[in-house]
Amino acid sequence: MATPAFQRYIGIDYSGAATPEKGLTGLRVYRAEGDESPGERRPTADGRRHWSRRSLAEWLMDTLDDPVPTLVGIDHGFAFPVAWHEQYGMARAWDGFLADFRAHYPTDLPGVSVQQVRDGTIGSGPARAGHARWRRRAEARVGAKSVFHFDVPGSVAKSTHAGLPWLWHLRQRYGDTLHAWPFDGWRLPPGRSAVAEIYPSIWSADHPRDERTPDQHDAYVVARTLQRSDREGWLRPLLEPVLDADTRAAAALEGWILGVT
Repeated sequence: MATPAFQRYIGIDYSGAATPEKGLTGLRVYRAEGDESPGERRPTADGRRHWSRRSLAEWLMDTLDDPVPTLVGIDHGFAFPVAWHEQYGMARAWDGFLADFRAHYPTDLPGVSVQQVRDGTIGSGPARAGHARWRRRAEARVGAKSVFHFDVPGSVAKSTHAGLPWLWHLRQRYGDTLHAWPFDGWRLPPGRSAVAEIYPSIWSADHPRDERTPDQHDAYVVARTLQRSDREGWLRPLLEPVLDADTRAAAALEGWILGVT
């Protein structure tokens, strides 16, 4: 069996509701250390409070400051479809995309909601709007909704538009020392922490839900699958999927969803 690349695994079920400071029942985190079963992490020791997007980002950065190789999976889009880039003439680089998005869509600012930016009340969201028919290659392959398909059940649009500015903060803090898969490369450098986009539905049915809520279960499934794949030796095929040249070129811009082959 291959030596594990990571010692810690974090699964995050994200939420784009409300504002960055609001505690959200749908924002859940599970963490596994080594071979130990994943356990939920809460913002307070008594477990009575819920994460806000800001408190979660601060906790995650505190965690990543600890030099333990950590694999983080987050279930919102990390980039936009090729059609969006063509519409706005964006440079073909993830860092530039994040900076441009955050400038137009400052959903990390205090008191700012995704809806306010969509409406043009704050920021300039309408200047970077997309269409629900625009989907990334990985989304189409796995049957996921577009990152622009708002206000429908199972949508990741709001969580994506709320979460991208926090990826920008991670990038500002760590640069490529936190490997952003696959934008920094499909193969992970040894000894380095990494973050990847996840679609929990790929693996949810493989794990009994027990007493977990759907949001808890999604976060658990991500942490558990990252842990098992690494420690059982089948993480690398997930990280290096066999893709045709056209799909691989699109993925360099759009990103990819870990586990989609």
